[in-house]
Amino acid sequence: MSGMNRAENRARLERESFDVLVIGGGATGAGVALDAASRGLSVALVERDDFASGTSSRSTKLVHGGVRYLDAAVMQRDRAQFHLVREALAERAILLDIAPHLVHPLRTVVPAYTLRQAIFYRVGLWLYDRAAGAAAIGRSHFLSRAQMLASFPRLKQRGLKGGVAYYDGQFDDARMALAVLATAARESALVVNRVEVVALREAGGRLAGAYVRDRLDGRSFNVHARAVVNATGPGSDAMRRMEHPEATPLLEPSRGTHLALDRAWVPKGDGLLIPKTPDGRVLFLLPWQGGALAGTTDVATAPSFDPEPTDAEIDYLLAQLGEWLQPAPDRAAVCASWAGLRPLIAEAATRTANIVREHHIEVGPKGLVTIAGGKWTTYRRMAEETVDRLVETAGLNAHSACRTRELRLVGAEGFDEHLPQALATRHHLDADIADHLAHAYGGLAEQLLEEAGAAGMRRLAADHPYIEAEVCWAQRHEMAITAEDVLARRMRLAFLDARAATEARPRVQAMLAGCG
Repeated sequence: MSGMNRAENRARLERESFDVLVIGGGATGAGVALDAASRGLSVALVERDDFASGTSSRSTKLVHGGVRYLDAAVMQRDRAQFHLVREALAERAILLDIAPHLVHPLRTVVPAYTLRQAIFYRVGLWLYDRAAGAAAIGRSHFLSRAQMLASFPRLKQRGLKGGVAYYDGQFDDARMALAVLATAARESALVVNRVEVVALREAGGRLAGAYVRDRLDGRSFNVHARAVVNATGPGSDAMRRMEHPEATPLLEPSRGTHLALDRAWVPKGDGLLIPKTPDGRVLFLLPWQGGALAGTTDVATAPSFDPEPTDAEIDYLLAQLGEWLQPAPDRAAVCASWAGLRPLIAEAATRTANIVREHHIEVGPKGLVTIAGGKWTTYRRMAEETVDRLVETAGLNAHSACRTRELRLVGAEGFDEHLPQALATRHHLDADIADHLAHAYGGLAEQLLEEAGAAGMRRLAADHPYIEAEVCWAQRHEMAITAEDVLARRMRLAFLDARAATEARPRVQAMLAGCG
């Protein structure tokens, strides 16, 4: 993909000057880089690790309005909560349009064990439909007891009356981040991973870029920019203290753990919403990437670069699933687990489960623009508002207003529902491989296969659709450097099957060394 060559971008980063330096290569930073570049501003983005290596690859994989926020809006008559739901549902519609290869509708069912529950869920999800308006994916509806058990045969049957089905969006978060970054690069943004900001630079009392270190070759140098955006998620407060050591903490991070299970736990391809847990959260069991994922926990925690699930959190999730499913999944059923940090805004809340996931934009005393909070679904809206503020406060000369509502992401062109079958026919691929390539790469899948030739069609792991051709593609076109970059984020094997990823790692490392 044009503009995604690390060596070239790293060299330009050192020698050129920019209107905007974005710090952070997750969802928010990628969105800001794309929005700013598409308005005609010169943009550089740096990420200390791999793109989307933190929170942005460790979500629940939903593009949604937030049904639990709607519950709070109804029960507490909170218009602010309802507004957040409606705004997120509008963004959901935009993402379905600009990234159809990565975002798709998902039917989710909610079990009811009393008539009152069934009515309550139906009314609430009818309001969810109403909040979406013309952007609704599908209409919620009652399900009979038999229909619920057809979707989830392992649901506990005693007392089950039926349920309600509703529709949301689902996506591949890490590949979405890569698509946004590639689109930003197409719009002339310069993006570089494994470049760490060591200090912020200033001139005349205003920020004028950053002093950075290349974590691959160890070289340090200055990046010159007229404005700086802090989009570092859970690291936002640390970056704010670089500008102002006495900055009051903005975030109250929460750790969310997810489990990967076998596809047999979601046999019909529907998601399951467990509407209530002891800590006030909802719990999801969802089909994803040929497997199933369950989550999430909500544990207040300190910021960290690589959070790990605790045994207690894994046991908690299994126990909660066991309250609804029979037989319950046990440790042997867990194929992989991961944890991510939610950068929640710490405002008048004592429990992180009660914090509205609203974003916050702040301009620091020397001009650092911090964008924090929010969620994946609203990344585009967050970026739009951030660039609006940036243009206003830094006096930048944008050539146009925001364009990202209609700007289709890399991979969207050339994708349609017939692409998997077309790939399977032209390249003699198994159906699961063709489906994976079509939805991971969209219209670029054909180019990937042509570059690889017949030798690249071998699977990297049995029972998974990832193929050898993707390894060199990830290095050449997506700035992957390590086997972990490939196995965890360019493809999602490490998130689905830890054992298979471990077995494939030496092979992937050898292939990366020989890609050239």
